[in-house]
Amino acid sequence: MKKLMAWWLAGAIGLVLSLELLFRVLPVSTSTETGYYTDPLILTYPPHHRWTTSTGWDLRNTQTVNANNLGYVASRDFVRNEQAVALIGDSFIEASMLPAADRPGAQLERALGTRPVYAMGNPGTSLLDYAERIRFAHEQFGTKDFVVLMERGDMRQALCGSGNVNGACLDPKTLVLRNDTLPAPDLVKRMVRRSALAQYLVSQLKFSTQKLWRPAAAMQPVASVSTLSAHASSSSPTAMPEIDAVTHAFFKRIKPHVSGRLVIVVDSDRIALNRGQKASDPARDRFIQLARAAEVIVIDTEPLFREHLRHSSLKLEIGPYDSHFNSLGVSLFVRAVAGVLNER
Repeated sequence: MKKLMAWWLAGAIGLVLSLELLFRVLPVSTSTETGYYTDPLILTYPPHHRWTTSTGWDLRNTQTVNANNLGYVASRDFVRNEQAVALIGDSFIEASMLPAADRPGAQLERALGTRPVYAMGNPGTSLLDYAERIRFAHEQFGTKDFVVLMERGDMRQALCGSGNVNGACLDPKTLVLRNDTLPAPDLVKRMVRRSALAQYLVSQLKFSTQKLWRPAAAMQPVASVSTLSAHASSSSPTAMPEIDAVTHAFFKRIKPHVSGRLVIVVDSDRIALNRGQKASDPARDRFIQLARAAEVIVIDTEPLFREHLRHSSLKLEIGPYDSHFNSLGVSLFVRAVAGVLNER
């Protein structure tokens, strides 16, 4: 029995080592090494970090990605320049699944012609994280003009415990602003980052031990977040205290740092649009209402995308497995932004 167990253990170790070597050859997503390198409330990659990204078990959309001098996926380094436009958002701005020339920062810079664009995208972030990047860009670069690309969930995800917060957030019960930064990686996480097999399981297959061991009820980070989602679908745009609180906190935070134009692009329910259905979202509608009341330039993508779909069957997403914008989707909202920024 002991000999059998030893052979079984040796075989298992041999299989793991063989898979590790195999995945080191394949373009598996490699470690991003994120941390608070430039600001205590802003998560970035290490400056000049280089890594690989790909999608799914079959490693689609493989890209080699480079971070600039401040740890952002951008085609240029960021230096002090008051003419630069800061383009801020989450993974939709980083767009690491697209070739560098097709990403929003590169497309907007070409559309503007003479002004540099500082693409400050960071996956897994939300509205109040964007406010910190606006503050940082103003303080470090003298930036006056800002473009923010918002997902429809960015307001809800700004509640603490949503899983999409790097720093500032609102307590989901009291709606009081606080800072929830992420802890430094422990030994296990550091080991996972170095293993190609572990990266394949986590990055490509989205494997998580938490999903295996946590009770189903505990998998909701904060009860109020899920409650808010249901509340948003049934409430009127004028009866949403959580959305109002997040929006007001955002505008209060950025007010000292925006001396030029602030353009907010709000994504829409593209799944509904692709099906020819109504794309109503009370939380999104309420945010747009508050932003326009604050005299902010809002680009609502719903009529823009609906008009495109009236004349073309070309989709605006990477694919059915990835709702991020493809190059065409990026170009549609970039042209609208450039039209606003190029106005005198």
